[in-house]
Amino acid sequence: MALTRDEPSPLFAGTAAGTLRLIFYLAIAVVLMVLDHRNGWLWRMRYATAIVVEPVYRLASLPAEGMHALSVAFADRRMLTEQNQRLREDLLLANAKLNRMAAVAQQNERLKELLDTQHSLKLHVQMARVIGMDLGAYRHRMMISLGTRDGIKSGQPVIDAHGVMGQIIDVLPNSAAVMLVTDPDHALPVVIERTGLRTIAYGSRTGEQLTLPTIPMAADIRPGDKLLTSGLGGRFPEGFPVGEVTRVGPAASGMFLEAKANPGADLDRSDEVLVLHDLAEPAGPPPPPSPAGPPADEAAPAPTPASTAVAPRPSIPVPSAKPASAQADATPVGALQT
Repeated sequence: MALTRDEPSPLFAGTAAGTLRLIFYLAIAVVLMVLDHRNGWLWRMRYATAIVVEPVYRLASLPAEGMHALSVAFADRRMLTEQNQRLREDLLLANAKLNRMAAVAQQNERLKELLDTQHSLKLHVQMARVIGMDLGAYRHRMMISLGTRDGIKSGQPVIDAHGVMGQIIDVLPNSAAVMLVTDPDHALPVVIERTGLRTIAYGSRTGEQLTLPTIPMAADIRPGDKLLTSGLGGRFPEGFPVGEVTRVGPAASGMFLEAKANPGADLDRSDEVLVLHDLAEPAGPPPPPSPAGPPADEAAPAPTPASTAVAPRPSIPVPSAKPASAQADATPVGALQT
């Protein structure tokens, strides 16, 4: 029953009995503290009580710990998501830079190979950039970034660092069309490097191989033989790589052997090519005439002693060009049709 304001507390009552009771309680507390301090009698009780009370404390703190764990989990999840997004963006950027560096390195390597080819062969060439490709079923063409303004003419050979690519068939002011060696209408005089056998390499409709359909049955040719330009016809210089024989077998007619060859040039991967100029064309302006007098070949011949004089022989006309058949071998079928 609750005490009113006017009723005195039984422990702190103003009577003598209440005072004695308070003194007794204080004495017991002091005795217990002294005994516990000196002998440790109550530690077992405190230990047992703590064991019993600890689950209550843990149960009471579960809601707070759960809320804290949830907040930490959501914060960590959001932070990890943001970090993963940043790392993914950094990885994509790094891959893009790496791919760009690899592409630049490959381009530099191709340019170095082209320059090495030009310097090693001492050719009069122009470097052009590939601006378009047409590798259809019936046309294997390529567009380059040089035209009539750059001195390009129809019929000029086009090569890369690995071999012959084709020849120019159509020239515009700022670009030119190149017929590739794999075009069905293209024919190229070649020679087998190992044996010296001359034949003709034609394009194919597949656009991946060259066909040599007119090889004599007794000819020595086998897979792995290298094909070089023979120089017949005067359009392609002699000795340029054309391809490598991959297969040899009887032709459909049964009168010849037919060989297949892979082109040596990177027809579908080259980004820069070289346009060859006629070897007879000077690489620069002609030298000025010598002021000392006429050239040596135009000077008057030295007088011949009478004892050694001979009657002049009649001049015999010498043909200045190769047979028409040799020139026709180097001319593409498409060019004849147009």
